[in-house]
Amino acid sequence: MSEQRQKHQQRNEAMLLFDIGDFIDRFHPITEATKGKANVDLLNALQYDAVTIGNNEGITLDYEDLNTLYENARFPVLVANLFHKDGTRPSWVRPYSIIPISDAFRIGVIGVTAYFAESYELLGWKVAPPLEMLESIAAEVKKQADLVILLSHLGIHEDEKIAQTMLDIDIILGGHTHHLFPEGKRIHDTLLCGAGKYGKYIGVVKLEIEESDRTYEALATVVDAESFPNSERMQRTLSIWEQQSLAKLEAEQIVELKEDLPLQWFSPSPFAKLLASALKEWCDAEIGMVNAGVLLEPLPKGIVTRKDLHRICPHPINPCKVQLRGAELKEIILQANTDRMKYLQFKGFGFRGKVMGQMVYDGVEFEMEREEDGAEYIRHMTINGEPLNPEQLYEVATIDMFTIGNFYPQIQHAPNKKYYMPEFLRDVLAWKLANQK
Repeated sequence: MSEQRQKHQQRNEAMLLFDIGDFIDRFHPITEATKGKANVDLLNALQYDAVTIGNNEGITLDYEDLNTLYENARFPVLVANLFHKDGTRPSWVRPYSIIPISDAFRIGVIGVTAYFAESYELLGWKVAPPLEMLESIAAEVKKQADLVILLSHLGIHEDEKIAQTMLDIDIILGGHTHHLFPEGKRIHDTLLCGAGKYGKYIGVVKLEIEESDRTYEALATVVDAESFPNSERMQRTLSIWEQQSLAKLEAEQIVELKEDLPLQWFSPSPFAKLLASALKEWCDAEIGMVNAGVLLEPLPKGIVTRKDLHRICPHPINPCKVQLRGAELKEIILQANTDRMKYLQFKGFGFRGKVMGQMVYDGVEFEMEREEDGAEYIRHMTINGEPLNPEQLYEVATIDMFTIGNFYPQIQHAPNKKYYMPEFLRDVLAWKLANQK
């Protein structure tokens, strides 16, 4: 990126660099230990011109960590729809920025982030519906700029709506839904761009501007980041940061285990059972329910540190409590016991592991019977010692991943859900380990 910037400067061309959000993931120990501050340093080093925030910044950090995340940023943070609870705009946020490319041409840049209203509210923020305010902001920016760019962490479907209805927005640089447009996509006169996921591609929009009449032509492409050699200097920097970050996490001791906590992914085990019990207590529910695959390794006896818990439970996943009828709960338990669900491999919805694994419970008991075909079936299901009542409502403590992804429709579409934030599973695990008798 630095070399490319130099090439543009030598050709007397302007280069602008934008981030569309989710530039942190607390899966990484550097991000976890620095709460994203090191990531901001990396953006500074690349001389970003503006960024917006994604849900990874907005709802995986607590209020104070997000409020101070960008205190050393040398670029504007553009989020038109983020506010304090009292409706005022945070000091580190702007709705838009006007960037003069030359004496005769100005570009307006607006940022918006995904509308996770309940999550932001639980963390002390207020996020407004972006489409309701975007049209008036775009009109305001258009009066000051010759070209309007939207940094959109809304997803492809919202981007398409904006392109169809808001004529003042010329280019949409999109994220959130990980869509990839190798040559962009045009809707009316708006160019939609998307560079995929996980930093695999760098999105490029080439603008040829005719300053005399302030017209332009735009061409979108993507560049495979793997085609470039690694920067040895940056690799050394990251290696040092990672060593420092791991040392910081290791310095925080949680508990000393007197015996091992074994883990099995495809059968009940003490460690997974402990996590199910912790969720049940944390959420004050009748049942705890979690898939064993969220735990990546067992815990050996001895000192347990934050480094250990981050390594074995790195996911940005929060606890939640959901109300389910007994009949719905039974369907989930039966589905979770199938090989298809146990051996499901996926990545996303906060999950950073390898496989779903066995569903483990606290408060649910059942007997297994093996039929003549060799398959195992669940029989005689009880809830806290009582026969499962198909019509009774049960409070189930589980993980927010199940309310987002289409794993169990009964959970995803349940009307009554309560999320617990900003704590992740590893925080609940730390609490349980430190307080168990």
